[in-house]
Amino acid sequence: MSEKKKSPAVVLTGLALAGAGVTHFVAPQVFEPMTKPAFPRDTDRHIKVNGSIETALGIGLLIPKTRKLAKFGALGYVGYLAANAIRHR
Repeated sequence: MSEKKKSPAVVLTGLALAGAGVTHFVAPQVFEPMTKPAFPRDTDRHIKVNGSIETALGIGLLIPKTRKLAKFGALGYVGYLAANAIRHR
């Protein structure tokens, strides 16, 4: 499928990711239990950083011109989260 077309799955994923990102700011307490193990120092700051990244990636998926970059960014973000989770076990 062309990067210019919006498949329902891409739109849903983008909206869900952006929504989750915004929720980091609206209800940060929801994310504290899962963020603290990976980011034990300055957890509140990391909740905001993660929310910013997720919001940007979600919006990036919704815009055809930035979709490919957002997909690569999402892979990097997953790696970043996994590395921190493993490092702080």
